[in-house]
Amino acid sequence: MRRPFWQWVDVPPVWLGLALAAVWGFDQAMPWGLFGPSGRWVGAVLGALGVGLMAAAVGQMWWARTTVVPRGQPRVLITRGVFGWTRNPIYLADVLILSGAVLWWDVPVAVPLVLGFLLMLQHRFVLPEEAVLRAGFGAAFAAWTQRTGRWFGRNLR
Repeated sequence: MRRPFWQWVDVPPVWLGLALAAVWGFDQAMPWGLFGPSGRWVGAVLGALGVGLMAAAVGQMWWARTTVVPRGQPRVLITRGVFGWTRNPIYLADVLILSGAVLWWDVPVAVPLVLGFLLMLQHRFVLPEEAVLRAGFGAAFAAWTQRTGRWFGRNLR
């Protein structure tokens, strides 16, 4: 069965691209100069952390031969590596990249966009994916949720 066009474009990389374009547009329309050179430095670090985290997560998923496609059917539940520190490393990476862009381009007015982006990811992608994982992996998924935070954090009990 073929997927409708909107499902091909309703994916986090497209949403991230749109959000980055909006941040850049804010920068072009109203440059602030509030964060200064330190903001650029912190923004670059956040962006680099996001890219590194995304690469690590995609690498783990590739190695495990499971899907990286939202709404795809996962073959295995990955709970180690970066997935031992966050249940959503790719989405967290997206938020880090967007936050880095806000600081790099010095657009404090776009800070609410980061929160909106995070909430959009959670409702459009994270919660539905968790339902699929819960149905497919049951007790293993429940144990993972007890050990690992949705966005960040590890319970070391």
